[in-house]
Amino acid sequence: MSINLLSDTVTKPTPEMLKAMMQAKVGDDVFQQDPTINALQEKVAKMFGMEAALYCPSGTMTNQIAIKIHTQPLDEVICDVTSHVYQYETGGYAFHSGVAIKLLNGKNGKITPELIEPAINGDYDWLPKSTLVVLENTCNKGGGSYYRLDEVKAIRDFCQKKGLKLHLDGARLFNALVETGESTVDIGAQFDSISICISKGLGAPVGSLLIGKGDFIKKARRFRKVMGGGMRQAGYLAAACIYALDNHVERLKIDNDRAKKLGAVLQKLDYVESVEPVHTNIVIFNLKKKCTASEFVQLLNQHQIASSPFGPQSVRFVTHLDLDDAMINQTIEVLRSIKI
Repeated sequence: MSINLLSDTVTKPTPEMLKAMMQAKVGDDVFQQDPTINALQEKVAKMFGMEAALYCPSGTMTNQIAIKIHTQPLDEVICDVTSHVYQYETGGYAFHSGVAIKLLNGKNGKITPELIEPAINGDYDWLPKSTLVVLENTCNKGGGSYYRLDEVKAIRDFCQKKGLKLHLDGARLFNALVETGESTVDIGAQFDSISICISKGLGAPVGSLLIGKGDFIKKARRFRKVMGGGMRQAGYLAAACIYALDNHVERLKIDNDRAKKLGAVLQKLDYVESVEPVHTNIVIFNLKKKCTASEFVQLLNQHQIASSPFGPQSVRFVTHLDLDDAMINQTIEVLRSIKI
């Protein structure tokens, strides 16, 4: 039995999703003539109570387009030090937008108005202009931690007071919402722009969407094009996203619960130093010095379990819809059997 805990990006379309893809009506999306992409964009915009949305190949692209539109060269973006836009997007904020970045040390990837306020630069020629705050929900390197609506509202009110734009990297947002029960419309009301990813826990093969006001998305189309993201008959992919949003959101709670089950087992193992709090579908645990993360990942590979080193002594598991209870139980048996 091969068990892939590497990431929720490894998911493959279900038979039902493949059927929806094959039945999709398509056109040329660069000319805005793909009816399935248009339907997906309208669906997601309505879902978040916003005016428009844009389908893109990746969450990195949606985040980078948002940064590009919200800033000018010599501006500065404020975010947590663990944020995806800083850690895993190849310095795109500098490459695409010519902006600096101010890193905050939040708790489990989460920041607050109290952290943001002293990070805002004064109006001096020798300092970049503080323009944009980026939140990540859920926080990948924060162990899948998430913001609740009241926490976001406090940041939103602060940003409006200070004249800062607010963008959400919501790559795993739905994993948070199945825990909090909060609505997408209420979330949408807090941000100037939102990026959501459909190709992680929701299980579509490709795609993220950028959501915002109509004029914002009009600009976004131009930047998507210059970044090479103008697609043609991508409605086949958009059909998978529609299917995922209609059928795979509520089941994310299963992934979250399976991750918590793994986390509870790991806490009791002698070779584990600590386990980060498990909030959603990400489990990060720290090994005692007798074994490195790379060595432990190789050990799991021998048992046909794929995982990811997440630091010198840290390992990450991510649960998703291509796993089942038998796979989780098999993983637990292997973890308990390992002697280090």
